[in-house]
Amino acid sequence: MRKWALVSVWLLCSGLWAVDINHASEAELDGLRGLGPAFTRRLMAERSRGPFASWDDLMRRVSGMGRTTAQKLSDQGLTVNEKALNAEKNSDPLKP
Repeated sequence: MRKWALVSVWLLCSGLWAVDINHASEAELDGLRGLGPAFTRRLMAERSRGPFASWDDLMRRVSGMGRTTAQKLSDQGLTVNEKALNAEKNSDPLKP
């Protein structure tokens, strides 16, 4: 089991595998560069109140999650509702 967890973390960190924040395990989130155990616990606690609707919702609800951190996580394959940060931003043509 540990071997598969390590493979999953490696695939996630290498960008070969995307994972959605609303479905990610604590181990998958801990495997992302830039997320420590305390930050992961805040994410998991906030997610337990309800799924994240968008990247903006995630950044608003989780303390310490700003645009820079969100971009770094998105670049590593993290998605919100299966959308990368840039994909979500570009989906609304009325937004600058």
